[in-house]
Amino acid sequence: MNARERALDAQRKLNWFSNHENGIVWARSWRATEGLPLGMRYAELGAARLAALDFLHDPEEPLIGRLAVPELDPAENERAWEFIHASGVELPGQTGHAEPYYDDLFALGLDGLREKAGGTPSFVRAAEGLSAMIERAAGQAAAEEVAAACRHIAHEPPATFREAIQLVWFVMTAIQIGDRAALVGPGRLDRRLIRFYEADLAAGRLTRGEALRMIETLYLFINASCPRGLAYAVMAGGSGVCNELTLLSLEALRKTRLVYPSVGVCWSFDTPDELKTLAVELIADGISNVAVFNDELIRRSMVRYGVPAEDASEYINSTCVEITPCGASNVYVASPYFSLCALLLDYLKEPEGAGYAAFRAGYLKRAGREIDRAAEEQNRVRRIRRERMRRPIQSLFTRDCIARGLDIEEGGARYNWVECSFVGLANLADSLTVIRREVFEQKNLTLPELRDVLERNFENAEALRQRFLNGSPKYGNGNQEADGEIPIITTYLAARCARQRMEPDDSHFIPGTFCWEMHQRLGAECGATPDGRRAGFPFADGAGPAQGREKEGPTAAVNSVCSWNHLPMLGGSAFNQRYTAAAVATPAARENLKQLIDIFIRFGGFETQVNILDAARLKAAQLHPEEHRDLVVRIGGYTDYFTGLSPAMQAEVIQRTQYEEL
Repeated sequence: MNARERALDAQRKLNWFSNHENGIVWARSWRATEGLPLGMRYAELGAARLAALDFLHDPEEPLIGRLAVPELDPAENERAWEFIHASGVELPGQTGHAEPYYDDLFALGLDGLREKAGGTPSFVRAAEGLSAMIERAAGQAAAEEVAAACRHIAHEPPATFREAIQLVWFVMTAIQIGDRAALVGPGRLDRRLIRFYEADLAAGRLTRGEALRMIETLYLFINASCPRGLAYAVMAGGSGVCNELTLLSLEALRKTRLVYPSVGVCWSFDTPDELKTLAVELIADGISNVAVFNDELIRRSMVRYGVPAEDASEYINSTCVEITPCGASNVYVASPYFSLCALLLDYLKEPEGAGYAAFRAGYLKRAGREIDRAAEEQNRVRRIRRERMRRPIQSLFTRDCIARGLDIEEGGARYNWVECSFVGLANLADSLTVIRREVFEQKNLTLPELRDVLERNFENAEALRQRFLNGSPKYGNGNQEADGEIPIITTYLAARCARQRMEPDDSHFIPGTFCWEMHQRLGAECGATPDGRRAGFPFADGAGPAQGREKEGPTAAVNSVCSWNHLPMLGGSAFNQRYTAAAVATPAARENLKQLIDIFIRFGGFETQVNILDAARLKAAQLHPEEHRDLVVRIGGYTDYFTGLSPAMQAEVIQRTQYEEL
């Protein structure tokens, strides 16, 4: 089995928490440290978790990083988890979704970083535990050059590209397992590692091909360890940055062709054509985990929310498309998801106002009250976490925790805002258009009659459903009547979010419209909606039109998506596109796709991602999943294996509009 097949096979079986964190270690540590300060209890727990790890390595692998699954006594592990559950240490709220801060680590090494953190004992213990983990990996390496690199970086600053990228993986592993903070990603490899790469090339220690293989190996480690349905992100380019590692971060996807990581290309007016062409080439070849982000828009949004202009380019798509600041983040993402159409159905029970404008205003006020409640809930979670939880390893790699002497859970991080996400935006806009026409303008039925039809899921009313579905204009076709609902909705939601203040430092509550896979989950829980959607069917994903409703071609869809202001939506705003392989087969067609992305960026879109998939192949994968187990599709801001999706999600992907030409 080659390394790619091994990663694909392992990805089906492993995840961080059930395989690499065992309850026995947790329970033993928690019992042994009773009476210690909270920070030290968590530091000792993290060190114990890391000490329990065993690394696997083959001599041909340029890095070490695969983890052995521990053999646990089932009865002892069950008793341990009973103790953990009873101890109340499993707390709500977000973790991870961040790129660690590497500057001090690369400059000082772990010993130097430990000395810098000397005023905070829990941080010192965290550094000691990480050094011990790396020393253990050195002893388990099957190649001397890998073992030597590990021995060096266990204490000293990395001196080579191999040592630096190896240290990136060790830090990711330590935070995720030691602190139980999931989805800490590689981030901006082209910025963090370029000086090592260039120095090694100049000294003759490294070739471009060897560096590419190390990046590919890092990607395989990620695929072998991340559970399905989640996401990891690498960010490339942006703000005048385009170097060899920018290109290699993308090139690595060509050979691995697996679900992780997503590589986000920061696309701007000055992005070199070489980078644009490579991104489009990979997309056209069916590598769907390439995404395009509007660098200029996101930098302005970062400044809007308090990041200094000189730091605004230091952002990542923390997993899917939600944006967090590099190396300084205790940002909660997708906290929570709001089901816009569920709120509409609830509002229909007691609507307000005599006309359509008053009706819509009443709905928005109803949504606003839900925003208020959700923000307070996030603050409650943060208060609980501040009292009862610590993350000393992640704190060690998060500005300004060391300087403040505060754990990330105590407010040590520089940025602590919370991002929420609104799901089903297109369905809401289309539903409001139908309500305006059918109820208030044409008076074809009353609101109580509409509610009755929806509660019956259009039973014995298929003709009416078709009229709702096809008789009113729909978002995604460049039609102002349909598109005009979106800016009214999003402006209100952004303004209501702006009224909230988040603990511990009066941070922002930031909106987004990305949905991960929640358009399917929330859609499954929601009744029929006035746009003609049946009960239980997935909502539209992200900022794009609902499935199959864009009829006027890709340019019209782009015009619709860019017809409203994405600047406040730092919580992420994804636009999915889908084309047949034939549509992008020629150089001219690929140039057209590149120009369409340019238009999307110029007109103010936030992020776009493209699936190059024929419906016939998707249907074949449904019938013979074993033959298509590595078929990767873009969902609602993240990438997943098509055959691992639920039947409802598979149907949703197939039903999306597929363009035959560009």
